[in-house]
Amino acid sequence: MVGKKIKGRKRHIITDSQGHILHIEIHAANIHDTISGCKVVEETLKKYQDLQIISGDMGYRGTCFKYVTDILKKTMIISEKIKSKFIIQPMRWVVERTFSWLNEYRRLAKDFEYSISSEKNFIMIAHSIMLLRRD
Repeated sequence: MVGKKIKGRKRHIITDSQGHILHIEIHAANIHDTISGCKVVEETLKKYQDLQIISGDMGYRGTCFKYVTDILKKTMIISEKIKSKFIIQPMRWVVERTFSWLNEYRRLAKDFEYSISSEKNFIMIAHSIMLLRRD
């Protein structure tokens, strides 16, 4: 269906192996992951040039995978689709766990924010609080 309107927003985060947020990108939900993923990775590599391997789920295969490997000359690993039984996928689990931690904050659990910049800032505030509470 051409021009389908989808309400909401998508959050893309890039984390290190411990779940610390390196970059956040938020946009309308009607933009596909393979297209928006290119911008997310490119913006992250501007700040962290020494990043060597980028991991993503099946939503980033296609355009994003080709862009990262061919144009940005970085290695991208796409995690396979989860089978019928539950299996922990360590690289993918880090980002999913970070999203779960962020959703514990009431303001981030639902789409309350009017502007994208305020949502990004609240994510960074919540992440900072999480880091300060760790032992």
